[in-house]
Amino acid sequence: MKVALLSESPADEAALRLIAEGVLGQPVEAVQPPLRARGWPSVAQVLPVILRHLHFRTDCDGLIVTADADDTVVHTEMHERPGYFHPGCRLCELRAIVRQTLKHLPPAQGRVRLNTAVGMAVPAVEAWYLCGRDESVTEAAWIAGRENGAPPYTRRDLKQRVYGTIHPSLPFEVQRAEEAMLRHRGDFRRMEFDFPGGFGALVADLKRWRLAPTG
Repeated sequence: MKVALLSESPADEAALRLIAEGVLGQPVEAVQPPLRARGWPSVAQVLPVILRHLHFRTDCDGLIVTADADDTVVHTEMHERPGYFHPGCRLCELRAIVRQTLKHLPPAQGRVRLNTAVGMAVPAVEAWYLCGRDESVTEAAWIAGRENGAPPYTRRDLKQRVYGTIHPSLPFEVQRAEEAMLRHRGDFRRMEFDFPGGFGALVADLKRWRLAPTG
């Protein structure tokens, strides 16, 4: 399956490929988007152009896009209600961009529409990498800590725990990302449980690809 990956760094995208293979149950060939994103809001800014390019000019099966939530609103079950949109939620924002961009595109490349999957790492992708290694790092812990005015960790803390430094090299980031995903051996139920809003939404979108019409 040909899948384009859009996130904040090549290390994140290495993790996304392994997540996609585990959920979809087949090898994934990563397709390079015409533009790269480096941080938020770059992801949101380049997303419409990438969607149109992939839809009209490639035979790519789908696009996976993720970003870090940082200190923004965490996506919750409430946000999944039909028609609901939280202006402070980055996942809601990315989904809205996808909907509006694909809404009026005609069929192309032998498919009705491009498959898409959107996720959001809370508060950063390093939290996902610690799943199964550090039980104190979860979406619930992050939400509770912020509500109490005392976040249980910072994004800087998460980097230190994953890489042993706050300034890792890109090759080392890729290595750690791949090691973290391979540790789950394609079974991401623990990650879905610990990160239901941001990771669970991503997995749910990927599972819908199996049911999507292709022609």
